[in-house]
Amino acid sequence: MIWLGNVSKSYGKSGVPAVDRLQLTVSPGEIFGFLGPNGAGKTTTIKMIAGIIQPDTGVVEVDHTSVSDRPLEAKRKIGYVPDSPEPFAKLTGREYIQFMADIYQVPLEKRQKHLPGLLERFGMEENANQLIQGYSRGMKQKITLIATLLHEPSVWILDEPMVGLDPRASAVLKEEMRRHCDRGNTVFFSTHVLEVAERLCDRVAILNEGRLVSSGKLEDLRRGSGHVSDENTLENLFMGLTES
Repeated sequence: MIWLGNVSKSYGKSGVPAVDRLQLTVSPGEIFGFLGPNGAGKTTTIKMIAGIIQPDTGVVEVDHTSVSDRPLEAKRKIGYVPDSPEPFAKLTGREYIQFMADIYQVPLEKRQKHLPGLLERFGMEENANQLIQGYSRGMKQKITLIATLLHEPSVWILDEPMVGLDPRASAVLKEEMRRHCDRGNTVFFSTHVLEVAERLCDRVAILNEGRLVSSGKLEDLRRGSGHVSDENTLENLFMGLTES
């Protein structure tokens, strides 16, 4: 579960909020799509949920744990994949995964049970023992995804996770997202690929200029727009809601 209570964040001296009084709840068992134009405040919001930056005002909770008041406890519940992952270049993929597993105190038996299957599904068995400095962007993305799944976080946060992935890896990621939620966990991800969000998400939120302009199931968004029709796609709704 994720809860944002009246969260705001500004940068610099302008005073213009990157995120403005955001109120949002994401439930267990839910794939939640976080949408918006470039500069809408999506990555800022994601970094506040992950505990990387602090909100100026408001409260962020992950699985009923305050990210500000109990940051280590909250972060243990999170698996976070940034929009441009840069795992340590001088480690091999396997060493990086083991390093992350050490941080999250994943038992050895659990690593031995789950890691081979994750490497196989993402097609990284043959590359896991190579240095990350020789990886493509897609390979870095895949090794980061594997590393964030190994401790089985209750909240999996993904910022543009499909950028750089080949079609097979993208399909595997979608399967993992659904599998993760089917276990009662939460997936929160941002994407510009609206067709993926439309097919995959249980609910979506649309952010524009730091403010929440719409949130809910696709049929709820259609109903709110006044055009209840299958032809009223998420793309059409997005364009209408974010039009300046």
